[in-house]
Amino acid sequence: MIILYHCAAARSFRALWTLEELELPYDLKMLPFPPRVLAKEYLALNPLGTVPLLLDGEVRMTESAAIAQYLVTRYGPTPLAVGVEEPDYGAFLNWLHFGEATLTFPQTLVLRYTELEPEARRSPQVAADYAKWFLGRLRGVEAAVIQSDTLCAGRFTAADISVGYALLLADSLGLSRDFGPGVAAYWQRLQMRDGFRRAIETENRAAIGLVRALPWRASPSSH
Repeated sequence: MIILYHCAAARSFRALWTLEELELPYDLKMLPFPPRVLAKEYLALNPLGTVPLLLDGEVRMTESAAIAQYLVTRYGPTPLAVGVEEPDYGAFLNWLHFGEATLTFPQTLVLRYTELEPEARRSPQVAADYAKWFLGRLRGVEAAVIQSDTLCAGRFTAADISVGYALLLADSLGLSRDFGPGVAAYWQRLQMRDGFRRAIETENRAAIGLVRALPWRASPSSH
C-alpha cells in the first residue's frame, strides 16, 4: 500500500492528484501545517518535517514533482507519462520541473512574507516582488496553453499536474486575478477533471477528520 503524508493545499497535492488520476489505492496521512512544529513525531519519518513524504515499499520520496514522475512511470503504462521515444519527452520533463522550480518557489516566498512570518517580519514589498516574478514566469505557460488544451504531447500528463498545482497555490494566494486568458481557461479545464475533483474531495474529508482528532481542539462550549 502506498502511503502519502500530506498537508492541505501543500505541494503534496501533486502526489495526491496523481494518485487519484491513476486510481491507485493509497493511505492518506493528513498532517497539520507546519508538521515540523505541530506534528513533531513526524520528524522520525522525515527529518526535514516537510510534505510530501511518499512511502511505497522500500521507496521513500519527498520531492513532489519527482513523486508524480515516479508514479506515472512505475505504475504505467499510462497516458499521464510521456515516453522517451515520444517527440515531447523533453518538453514533458521541462514542464514537470518548471511547475515546481520556477512557478512554486516564488509563491512560497509570497506565502511566507504575507502569512507565515510573525507580523513584525512580514514584508509586503518582498511578497509583491516575488508575486511579480511568478506572474512573469507564467507567461511561458500562457504561450503554451493559448494554442493547446494541455502543455505537451497533445494530452493531459503529469506535467499538467505539476503546473496545475502551482495554479492552485496562486488561486489561494489571490494571484489568479492576474492570469492571462490562456492560463485562466487552462486552470478552469484542470479543475473540471475527475481526478482533480476527487483529490480535492479526499483532502477536504481528511482535513475535517484531522481537525476533529487534534488533541488541542477546543470543544464547542469552550472559548
